[in-house]
Amino acid sequence: MTKTPTTTAARTYGPRQLADRVGLTEWQRERARRIGLIPDPDPATGRWSAAVVEDLAAQADAVLAAVGDLPDVGARRAEDYLAEKLGVELASGTAAELARRGHLPIQGAYKDHTLYCGLTLQRGITRRTVLAASRAGRLHQRDDLPGLLGVRDSDVGHLIRAGLLVPAEEVASSYHRGILVPLYRQADLDRLQRSPRIDWAAVRATGPGRRSPLAQLPTAAPKENRHG
Repeated sequence: MTKTPTTTAARTYGPRQLADRVGLTEWQRERARRIGLIPDPDPATGRWSAAVVEDLAAQADAVLAAVGDLPDVGARRAEDYLAEKLGVELASGTAAELARRGHLPIQGAYKDHTLYCGLTLQRGITRRTVLAASRAGRLHQRDDLPGLLGVRDSDVGHLIRAGLLVPAEEVASSYHRGILVPLYRQADLDRLQRSPRIDWAAVRATGPGRRSPLAQLPTAAPKENRHG
């Protein structure tokens, strides 16, 4: 007696099975869904029909080309990738600045670290855009600010007290556990130096031991109360 061939028409695929059949990694499958290459699964089962999966498998090369081969990555890896791709040195803070300017989408986080879109890193940012973001997004430690602004350390203290210098981000200290180190963005320093509120010539002309013109700046309200 001849056995009737088993049909695959009723077979369904879960997320991992779909990825294996089409030849995608897990992150490639998620990206393919995000950009609309993989349709939503059956809402009743959370699975895909064999017909859908076989159609995707037949287009596997096109799907792989569309999703790229760089996963969503953290800031350091994003900046290293762009630096190597463009043959330039990039400042820490470039990835965050690109995102701030709308050029590099954020795609969630991993262990509290922001993840940036790998597909955009591969295909969507010009050299000019990256270099501009590198300059504007460069991050500086507090000790660097007097030299960068051409003022005394006490002057920087007044600017921080008045809320005119605010860290762009804070990172964990490499030397002291539990201590956060504030980092200041170059674009914020540039903007501050254009501020009509400050007579920079007078500040820079004030000699050692003399009271800074910045001492008269009002102290900013605590952050949690500024909008209260």
